[in-house]
Parts: sequence; C-alpha cells; structure tokens
Amino acid sequence: MSYMWNEFNIKTMPAETIVFRNGVYCADLSTLPNAPINKKYDLPVHIIYVGEIAGENNLEISVGAENQKVCVSVNVKNNLPAFLNIFIKNTGKNSEILGHVMLENNSELNYDCCAEHLYENTAILIKNKVLAGKKSKSKLSGITKINKDCTKCKSDIAFSAMADIGAKIDFMPAQIISSEPVFADHSAGIYTSKENQILYLRGAGLSGSEVDIAMREAFINDFDLF
Repeated sequence: MSYMWNEFNIKTMPAETIVFRNGVYCADLSTLPNAPINKKYDLPVHIIYVGEIAGENNLEISVGAENQKVCVSVNVKNNLPAFLNIFIKNTGKNSEILGHVMLENNSELNYDCCAEHLYENTAILIKNKVLAGKKSKSKLSGITKINKDCTKCKSDIAFSAMADIGAKIDFMPAQIISSEPVFADHSAGIYTSKENQILYLRGAGLSGSEVDIAMREAFINDFDLF
C-alpha cells in the first residue's frame, strides 16, 4: 500500500488493515472485514480512512480483544459541507487505540470524536489536526468517557488547527470521568508560525509564498509513527 504514503501521506507499517476511501470500505485493500475487532492479532490493526468527503460520514471503531494495538490514520478533505463522526469504544483490557486525524476543510466541516473506555486499563490517544482554508467554518468537538469501574485508563484527545485568512474555528472539548485514570488529557490550540522560523526560512532564500508552503507542510507532517 505504498500509494497511501504517496497520495495521502499515510505512514504504513506491518499490520492487519481495514481501509476506507472516500468513506467507503475497500475490501481489496483490506486484510480484515469492516467489523468490531474482537480477536487478538499478532500484528497491530491499522484502520485507514482517506479521500474526499461530503455530507454525513461515520467511522465506528470497536475493540474487544485483550492486548491488541490498533492504529487509526485519517486523512480527508472536503470541498463541500461535511460531517465526520468518529465513534471509538475500547472494551479490551490492556488494549490501546492510537489515532492521527488530519482534516483539510475548504468549506464547512463539523467533526466529532467520541472516545469511550468500557474496561479497565484501556488506552485511547487521538491527535487531531485541521487545516482551515480561507473563509471556511470548522466546528470541532471531542468527548472522552471513562465509565465506572474502568480504572487505570489512559485518555487524550488533542486538537490543533492552522487557519487561513477569514477561517472560523470552534473547539468544543468535554470529559466525563467516572473512574480514576492514569491520565485524561484534553487540549486545543491554534498553530502559528514563529518569527524565528520565518526569518530562518527567508534567510535560506525562500520567498514569502514558499515560506507559507513550508510551514503548512511542517504542520501536516508533524506526526510520529505509531
């Protein structure tokens, strides 16, 4: 699946795969069916959701196997009004779900990430990034639920956005914590270029537009491999 890296900037790795393109499950690119992950696999499970979206789109991720690592890579853009809802449930003891979500909004985008811990010692860690185009509108919400008797959980839903001229961004974070976690973090921020970064790039001979492109690429690519 090297094309995933070339076309969508998705870092692939040895894994079982569940692939969606333009919101549609792709059986020919997947090694697993689009179903709850209730079996333990020797390799991590990599859920890949890429392409262009419009209208309402839902991605449901449910993990019930113990000691299973699940990686989620989302890289989508919209040129028409769109809704993207990601529902995550982890009921697998010692299982972790790690996610990178990259959204490019060129219109109106409503994005909701709901992460629910339903067993003790589970992890859900999701990094969300938004490139907000000129005069776009982005509403970004994230909610973490750690249910009763689900102790020792690790939870983090983080948002960062890079906004073009006239873009509007609303962050709506929330947490419902009913058991003591190892940690439960939630953050949101706007990415801005630092003056010393701009001066360095201009000193290297880049024009103003080239500096803008370089900073955009740095924002997009600042994801660690799982």
